[in-house]
Amino acid sequence: MKKFSICVPVYFNELNLPDTISQLLSISYEIPEYQFELVFVDDGSGDRSLEILLNFQKEYPGIIKVVKLTRNFGSMAAIQAGFSIATGDCVGVIAADLQDPPELFIEMIRHWEQGNKVIFAVRRDREETLIQKMFSNGYYSLIRKFAIYNYPSGGFDFLLADRQVVDEVNRIHEKNTNFMTLIYWLGFKPILIYYVRRSRKNGKSRWTLGKKIKLFIDTFVAFSYFPIQLLSVTGFVVALLSFLYGVYIFFYWLFLGINLAGWVPMMVVLTFTAGVQMTMLGILGEYLWRTLDESRSRPYYVIDEVFETPIKIE
Repeated sequence: MKKFSICVPVYFNELNLPDTISQLLSISYEIPEYQFELVFVDDGSGDRSLEILLNFQKEYPGIIKVVKLTRNFGSMAAIQAGFSIATGDCVGVIAADLQDPPELFIEMIRHWEQGNKVIFAVRRDREETLIQKMFSNGYYSLIRKFAIYNYPSGGFDFLLADRQVVDEVNRIHEKNTNFMTLIYWLGFKPILIYYVRRSRKNGKSRWTLGKKIKLFIDTFVAFSYFPIQLLSVTGFVVALLSFLYGVYIFFYWLFLGINLAGWVPMMVVLTFTAGVQMTMLGILGEYLWRTLDESRSRPYYVIDEVFETPIKIE
């Protein structure tokens, strides 16, 4: 019997978990030919999420596994921790807030049975505010333009992957990256399923602006040479403009006898070039601290404990 695993990162989701677990368990009735496994990764939640998960785990031993991380490492690290624990022939990923429809896993399974190794549920639209939509659409447009040109335009974090894909990802120990983009980067031809992402019904999202900005920077640093290329082009343009400005001043002084002495032109040039240089140093710093972080070889996540009960075969 083949096994289907679902990884769910959990962070302050106590209000969503009872419904989420119930809906995920109901999938097993639609695919009785599969052994079912749910892997919940508690990413350092400070609410009752872990308690709720452990109560369900006692009720459904052999189906639900609970992975407790030592602290909050981020959703991408939590998913990767789930991948390291999941034992299914295919592994799905879904958020714990029910904004993504779990029933789509049935369609994903059917595509997987046809030999497809990655199936992505891509957001055609979102039940979100206009500002949130603009941020998301802008983010994925930039990824398509400067990092991965054929990346799904609506983005995805709801997927199903074959065991081979999971094993490939588990061999990569890269930190400060976009886990979803990493799966896409592997190159397996994906099947895309489009859906409308629902609004959050319960609880408050912990996906803050700061985390979004970090993911944006991580994605570009990990999958695009554009920032470094931009530095080179900017440096060349600034040097050229400075040279032309110097020629301009020399021409007016030598041939027209116009006195161009004064602090205003000098301050304009100095402030402009200083601003460009500081921006360049900031971009280089993003690359350097990530290189330092990789060289330290610290783990991407630390598992405190795995709660599971093996299935007893009579």
